[in-house]
Amino acid sequence: MSKTAVVIIPTYNERENIKRTVAAVLEAFTAVSCWKMSILVVDDTSPDKTYEVVRELHKQHSNVELLLNQQKSGLGGAYLAGMAHAFGKLQADVVFEFDADLSHDPKKIPLFLKSIEGGSEMVLGTRYIPGGSMPKNWGLHRKIMSVGANLLISAVFANFKIRDWTSGYRAITKPVYEAVHPLLHSGLFSGYTFQIGFLYYALRKNFVIDPNIAYHFIDRTAGESKMGSEYLVKPLMFIFRMRLQEIMAMRVFKFLVVGATGAAVQLSSLMLYRFLLPTFDIGFFTTFFVASFLSIESAIIVNFILNNGWTFADRKLEEGKKLLKFLQFNLTSVGSILIQLGLAAIGEATIGLKPLFTVPVINFVVETGLIFAVTGILLGIGWNFFAYNKFIWKKK
Repeated sequence: MSKTAVVIIPTYNERENIKRTVAAVLEAFTAVSCWKMSILVVDDTSPDKTYEVVRELHKQHSNVELLLNQQKSGLGGAYLAGMAHAFGKLQADVVFEFDADLSHDPKKIPLFLKSIEGGSEMVLGTRYIPGGSMPKNWGLHRKIMSVGANLLISAVFANFKIRDWTSGYRAITKPVYEAVHPLLHSGLFSGYTFQIGFLYYALRKNFVIDPNIAYHFIDRTAGESKMGSEYLVKPLMFIFRMRLQEIMAMRVFKFLVVGATGAAVQLSSLMLYRFLLPTFDIGFFTTFFVASFLSIESAIIVNFILNNGWTFADRKLEEGKKLLKFLQFNLTSVGSILIQLGLAAIGEATIGLKPLFTVPVINFVVETGLIFAVTGILLGIGWNFFAYNKFIWKKK
């Protein structure tokens, strides 16, 4: 039984282009076998009445459909409406995104379908690989903007396998659509942000994506470009917001924030304890040594509370086990304590607590003791992350 593929073409004032675009796509269908092919034009009630041309085309070709939006919904809204109609009423297995101005090469459609048949769940047409290109008549500034934008997105998302994040020539299977489209019903995903956002979520859902269908992008010869200021502003807002959310959700980031908080508690309490404790020197036990120990324990208490409530929130300890785990937490922190106390003791014995410089405004002397403490903290952080994962909040 053959599968169904629908080429979705969003239109707004494309009366001059739509007839030749539909004809070119229908011609490309003749090279496709084992697939039931059709075209769905999604028109935002164009003032130039593009939809009238499509209705006439439907009379001539039964596999050319029209979906008329009563109000302008933009590129993202048009594609989402088209996909819902194609995967629903038309029972499509695959949909294509395709430009109405024939910027995309319809002769590549069989290659997209071949990749789908080979196991891909989403296929990307790409301009920035061998065999692909931008229009020769584009100005240098537009070429730099297009290439630079895609490089920036790759850098921010740390994914250089995708070379063309903004391309609108794609094939998408039903499972990808069903997983991604609930995440895109927001005003943020209008225009070109839709392309970046859809691909971003498909990648995060671990779908099999083929980014290697090269094509030559042809600039429109009729009608007006729909590219506006949102091409730059909204996509930039989206990629940086998503990346920031990813970083903030990372366990290592949370651990470092908690560690920095603990370090601040430790350093401030170290100065406090040194100020409050009487000066004494009984062999190994000096004022600095004891103050260091107390400041470390103060930081441990703060770290335990914050790690349990935030860093390891998905593995939060049961109420009845918190006391036992806190004792274990202290024991696993022994490694960090030994590292830090060892550095403090060795540093004090060999280099000494020598003044480095004075902060005049608050009359505060920075000495080598602070250097010993900071170095010990940094080394202790590495040990703590390993120990907490392995022993306290270990994965069940």
